[in-house]
Amino acid sequence: MSVTRSRPDTDASLVADIEIESSSRVVNDVELHVVTAGDPDAPLVVLLHGHPDFWYGWRDQIRPLVDAGFRVVVPDQRGCNLSDAPDGIDAYRLSELVADVADLIDSEGRESAHVVGHDFGGFVAWNLALRRPSLVDRLGILNVPHPTVYRETLRSSPRQLLRSWYVWFYQLPKLPEWLLARNGMDNMVDSLELTSNPETFDQGTIDRYRAAWEHTGIRPRIHWYRGFRRSERPPRTSVTQPTLLCWGEDDVALVSSMAERSMEYCATGRVRTFPDASHWVHHERDAVTDALLDHLS
Repeated sequence: MSVTRSRPDTDASLVADIEIESSSRVVNDVELHVVTAGDPDAPLVVLLHGHPDFWYGWRDQIRPLVDAGFRVVVPDQRGCNLSDAPDGIDAYRLSELVADVADLIDSEGRESAHVVGHDFGGFVAWNLALRRPSLVDRLGILNVPHPTVYRETLRSSPRQLLRSWYVWFYQLPKLPEWLLARNGMDNMVDSLELTSNPETFDQGTIDRYRAAWEHTGIRPRIHWYRGFRRSERPPRTSVTQPTLLCWGEDDVALVSSMAERSMEYCATGRVRTFPDASHWVHHERDAVTDALLDHLS
């Protein structure tokens, strides 16, 4: 059963300067809100947001990708904004999130796509490449290490273990939802501001994020992390697709050494680091969009 609330104005109408539209797609037995732009017959790029984001987090990349000749598809992942929010932790295992993207690619009439992910969307993108490699042409990742590197670093680095405190906190029942939802979700706003550089998110943008969070509630987003802990490991560790990893070096949640180590698991991989950029590197550096365009082209 999904939670139904009045629909906020957090669809494609938030971006008015290009031809862009919202639609609903039933994939893997859930209904996703999907934003699309560009020629339906052009090479396909799927952009995957993370936490506490929604499709709008890719607004600065959509137009450059369309202008470069791509078809761009940006879903609200399950549990977020205008997409369905199924009940239960198991609905948010990585295998389910990967299946959503696989069916989304199929819904475009395609056998494969370029896939780009940020934050938890990066974990979904890594896992799609590892679990369903034939579906991914080129892989773009923003500030998320290869899953094996993340797991090994948690075991060996007290600094990373400390930085990942929120992953363990989210495993607690009920308390994370209560803490993050109280006072009009001020703690969610704080998480945006603490993990980004000053003025990355203006007040108008924060208001749009609040509306997206309030629509589905906080629990489905916390279930991403609970489902992550229950997820089976991918059947392989080596990524065969050409891979670009862009990394803001001032990420407060992830140690930068994981970026280069991730390339050990990529047959053809490249890292672009951005000093003085935060976890929200694609909001803070136009060069990230340029790097993605170069990589996907």
